[in-house]
Amino acid sequence: MSELNEGIIVILSSPSGAGKTTLAKKISLEKNFFISVSHTTRKPRANEINGLDYFFVSKIEFEKLIKKEKFLEHANVFNNYYGSLKDTVIQKLESGVNVVFDIDWQGTEQIKQKKLKYKIITIFILPPSKNELFKRLLNRDQNDKKIANDRMKQFNRDVLHWKNYDFVVINDDLQNCYKKINKYINLKKKNVAFEAFDKKLIKEHVKNLIN
Repeated sequence: MSELNEGIIVILSSPSGAGKTTLAKKISLEKNFFISVSHTTRKPRANEINGLDYFFVSKIEFEKLIKKEKFLEHANVFNNYYGSLKDTVIQKLESGVNVVFDIDWQGTEQIKQKKLKYKIITIFILPPSKNELFKRLLNRDQNDKKIANDRMKQFNRDVLHWKNYDFVVINDDLQNCYKKINKYINLKKKNVAFEAFDKKLIKEHVKNLIN
């Protein structure tokens, strides 16, 4: 059980392109959460800054960190490594700072399995439709259809992991989506008992997404 003077962990996951990175930045800005900046072996996009969006490292450097057990979680996603440094996160939590993660379901499961003493809130974000997701991926990756198609191929498998999260929300409007997430985090922090989300509605939405 998390102590009152310790930070909490909020994990945002989603299929690639559904908006978890944008929402994590919004939580950091508006709620003063520390973003756990991941290390990755993928190449930076045009608008990304090393040390701000990711720590961009070589595969050799990343694998050295794995061997030294420096990561709280790490995963191979679309043939690139991603991982969160353990010491950085723990130091923040111990000093009372709340930490938000922008990671996939593999990393989420690793963190949950570690049975940390801190409160962990897991949130899964769904796109409004497959067509909208494809448009977002094209815009993000500078109209690279190959990259967008590769990510769409993984979509049907990734989206099924929504069942393992505390809260699931459809990102059809960024501000509205953020408000729902913010409300959920605030209630969870206070240990208020309530129905998190409409599971029947989400199940039907996921069914429509993968068909």
